[in-house]
Amino acid sequence: MPELVPYERCPLCESDRIAALRTGHCGNHPLYKPVLSPQMRWVRCEACAHVFRDGYYTEEMCRVIFAGTNECQKVGYDIEGQRFVSAHIVEKVLPFKSSGIWLDVGFGNGSLLFTAQEYGFTPMGIDLRMQNVEMLRSLGIDAFCRDIRSLEPEAPCSVISMADVLEHMPFPKEALKAAHSLLTDGGVLFVSMPNSENLLWKSLDAANSNPFWGELEHYHNFSRSRLYSLLDEFGFKPRLYGVSERYRVSMEVVAPKDR
Repeated sequence: MPELVPYERCPLCESDRIAALRTGHCGNHPLYKPVLSPQMRWVRCEACAHVFRDGYYTEEMCRVIFAGTNECQKVGYDIEGQRFVSAHIVEKVLPFKSSGIWLDVGFGNGSLLFTAQEYGFTPMGIDLRMQNVEMLRSLGIDAFCRDIRSLEPEAPCSVISMADVLEHMPFPKEALKAAHSLLTDGGVLFVSMPNSENLLWKSLDAANSNPFWGELEHYHNFSRSRLYSLLDEFGFKPRLYGVSERYRVSMEVVAPKDR
C-alpha cells in the first residue's frame, strides 16, 4: 500500500532541481501508527531554497492520521490559558481590521475564534476533523469540514487566519490563492508556522533535538524569507512580524491583501 505521493517538483516554484537534505524520525509522534513509516525524508529545492518532505500522504494514510487528535487540538482545550495566547494574535490584527468575518483555517481547539468573537468579529471555521467541526457548531459558530478551496461564504472575509496550517498542506499556494479570493479588499491574512531562519533553529539542529524534522503532519519547513516571497507572489504584503507563543521556534506574520 503506497504511503506517500512523491513530489516530482518543488511545490512552491515547480522546479525539478530537488536534492536530498536529511531524514527525521516520527515514530514517537503521538499520532504515529505502525502502518506509517517512522522515517521522514526531507529535500531542498535548489532553485528557491524551500525545504519540504519528499512526498505527501495518500488519502488513505490521511484518514489514518486524522482518526486521532492531539489533546491540544481538541475544541475547548485549556480554554483559559489559550485565551491569552489568542488575544495577542487578535491584537496584532486590530490595527488593520477590527470587525467582519474572521475565518480560521484549521481551527483546532477553537480558541482563536472564541477570542476573535470576544473582540467583535464574526467567527467562522474550517477543519478536517469532523468531531471538532461538530463541537464548534454546538457552540453556535459556523464551522465546515472542508478545504478552503471549496468554501463559499455568504460575504467576503475581513480576516483569514492560518495558524500553523500552511506547513500541513501539500500545496500551500492553492490555499493562499483561495484566501486571496475570499478576502475583502484590504482584508488581512494572519499566518504562523515554524521558522527555520533563526539561531534557535540552528541550535536545535546542532544538538540533534529539533522536533520539526519528525513532525508527522508537516510537509514543509519554511524560512521567513521564503514565506515572505510566497506571500508577495499571491498579493499579500507582510506588515508585521512576531515570535509565536503557540509553538517552539515559530513566527507570526500579519499580511494585508494589497492587490
